[in-house]
Amino acid sequence: MLDVQQVSVHYGAFQALHEVSLQVPAGKVVSLVGANGAGKTTLINTISGLLKPSGGAIFFEGQDLTRLSGHQVAGLGLAQIPEGRKIFPEMTVYENLLMGGYSAQARKLRSQTLEEVYTLFPRLRDRHKQLARTLSGGEQQMLVIGRALMMRPKLMMFDEPSLGLAPLMVKAVFEVVVQLKARGMTILLVEQNVRQSLRVADYAYVLESGQIVLEGESRAVLENEHTRRAFLGL
Repeated sequence: MLDVQQVSVHYGAFQALHEVSLQVPAGKVVSLVGANGAGKTTLINTISGLLKPSGGAIFFEGQDLTRLSGHQVAGLGLAQIPEGRKIFPEMTVYENLLMGGYSAQARKLRSQTLEEVYTLFPRLRDRHKQLARTLSGGEQQMLVIGRALMMRPKLMMFDEPSLGLAPLMVKAVFEVVVQLKARGMTILLVEQNVRQSLRVADYAYVLESGQIVLEGESRAVLENEHTRRAFLGL
């Protein structure tokens, strides 16, 4: 479904990504793991159209995304759950969710999708009139995931969804990923929590200093000596 081919990205003279290639098959969870500063968010933002690559190409369902704008990429069915949540703090939970369903196709099914989101996250139903800034960190993460689901996406890209959350909420976030996978959702999961991420993924890539240094079935990557030494302290 998603095919990233030898993508390079520069910030001025600094090269953040070096000919990165990865694939995300339909209906699978692919994990991209790496330390802080490895280039994970840069890659997500480039796929989303927020950054432009200096080399390479990105295809989604065979369509070239490389020169499309962010709203055009989103309109094709790619949803990004950004690092740090990025809610609309002075809008209610309900209003935040509506912001996700802006496309013509999403608007047609908005009531149905909203009910699906509330079923997945009952706490959002209970707090639908509250201002988003009054929610806990975990509730805000639920809200951002719910807002992305309102788009009725074909592929969801999670950027550090567990960052800054309490252990119980980290567990809850990964349970949501498992539920979405069971529904057939295609997911690219970018995460520093290597152990949890690789446990829910089908396939994984390890990114270091802007380069893919390891890839394979998630279990094999989790058991790889380099992964265990670099990320698990084993």
